[in-house]
Amino acid sequence: MANGQWYPPEWPDRIRALAAGTLTPVTPKRAATVMLLRDTGTPGSGSGPAVHMLRRRTSMAFAGGAYAYPGGGVDPRDDDRAIGWAGPTRAWWADRLGVDEAGAQAIVCAAVRETYEEAGVLLAGPTGDSVVGDTTGADWEADRAALVERELSFAEFLDRRGLVLRSDLLGAWARWITPEFESRRYDTWFFVAALPEGQRTRNASTEADRAVWITPADATAGYDRGELLMMPPTVATLRGLAACGTAAEALESAAGRDMTPVLARARLSGDEVVLSWPGHDEFTKHVPSTNTGPAPTPSDPTGGASA
Repeated sequence: MANGQWYPPEWPDRIRALAAGTLTPVTPKRAATVMLLRDTGTPGSGSGPAVHMLRRRTSMAFAGGAYAYPGGGVDPRDDDRAIGWAGPTRAWWADRLGVDEAGAQAIVCAAVRETYEEAGVLLAGPTGDSVVGDTTGADWEADRAALVERELSFAEFLDRRGLVLRSDLLGAWARWITPEFESRRYDTWFFVAALPEGQRTRNASTEADRAVWITPADATAGYDRGELLMMPPTVATLRGLAACGTAAEALESAAGRDMTPVLARARLSGDEVVLSWPGHDEFTKHVPSTNTGPAPTPSDPTGGASA
């Protein structure tokens, strides 16, 4: 490969099946992911702040071996329960994220919860202008484990701890929807946040075998050399972050980011199927339209893959 783009071997057959009308797209699940940032101490270097990234275990069915950010699915239990909330209103977030207010609360909760579950960093505090300074200890770990197992909703966790969610510490950066031909689809909102003072990251995810702090410039350079495996939205958001000199600049610029969903398109062009992501030409792929193997069974919308 010319770069480290994650490109599953089953995609060509699935793209051809979608183009032929024999594949029914799976409804995407809502998800949130957070680009957690910290300044490198070298302002003006042009490399941007460092971002916390996880390498997904190669055994993972979705994007195994790829570098990504802490993130995961939305918990519907967090959509309408009253919780301590600081920062822009739910109505403001609903407008920014393109959903209703209940959905906005659930998506923001997912962003904060997943950052805590997978990186041990919590964007919440006892008051609307503070954050917890230390999330280590057996009692914190017990709650984190309960969140991971979905034995405890994030709304219940905040209430139990008497904490206020700091939505003002997040900036909405982008929204990407998994292509229609994929068997596992997500409608994912990408956020940026600065590492709170006094907190430290750790690899708390069972889905990752490595955690790193890396500048966007170094990460994309590794991708361009084919050394770091990544999905298109990860590469695209890293390239955008590279233009920001500090974490504060990234948060400030988030307010002006276009949140129009990015969804890959597959079209037939002569003897090829062209796969493209609008506005991101570097990810365009040309796939021979001649079938070289068995296509997914028309009656099976997942192409035989487990959900």
